[in-house]
Amino acid sequence: MEIDEVITAENLTKRFGNFTAVDAISFHVKRGEIFGFLGANGAGKSTAMRMLCGLSLPTSGKAAVAGYDIATESEKVKRHIGYMSQRFSLYDELTVRQNISLFAGIYGLGRKEISERCDALARELDFSAQMDVPVSVLPLGQQQKLAFSVATIHRPEVVFLDEPTGGVDPITRRRFWELIYRTAESGTAVFVTTHYMDEAEYCRRVSIMVDGKIKAMGTPSELKKKFDAADMDEVFRRLARNAQRQ
Repeated sequence: MEIDEVITAENLTKRFGNFTAVDAISFHVKRGEIFGFLGANGAGKSTAMRMLCGLSLPTSGKAAVAGYDIATESEKVKRHIGYMSQRFSLYDELTVRQNISLFAGIYGLGRKEISERCDALARELDFSAQMDVPVSVLPLGQQQKLAFSVATIHRPEVVFLDEPTGGVDPITRRRFWELIYRTAESGTAVFVTTHYMDEAEYCRRVSIMVDGKIKAMGTPSELKKKFDAADMDEVFRRLARNAQRQ
């Protein structure tokens, strides 16, 4: 399904009893865009992401991902997205090749495609010598690259990255962002949460959630100008310091 806006949300809301975790947020993400989804702990980021991934039903409002309604077509949503968390979602005891084959199969690729993608990733990641070693022996940076590659092996319309660079050094983070850039250039939208405000500078647009609401959204340059801030860390601090949730 070829569409320009691969994520659309309109007044998307999630309540748990009397608590409103996500409060009527509206935004869109275009094909090939790198969209930063920022907020302090408790702001509602994770709850919003779970809804967008088809894992939790909204209380009200609506959203579509890759052209599919998250409330009524959640299984189709899951087939057209990729997901990577800070834990990398890999199986340590399996080899690199086995991890690639497993996730490719889960995403619905056929045997021939899986073999071709394994060979392609071995070349692209320079993993030829490590294809048959357990993931647990790989350095953290290589595990990170592998996790991202298996999350996008089926060439999804959107890949969700949930704090993917936590715990890695600055050089490894920068190299990881080079992978993100290449993926976005290929047409996949990248929806990323991060606690590193320098990474917000790498995004095309950024939204900042506070207490379940989107308090600011725009390009990093627009937000720094609006808040007369030197960098995105200052923008974030000005918005987050008035948060009621801890």
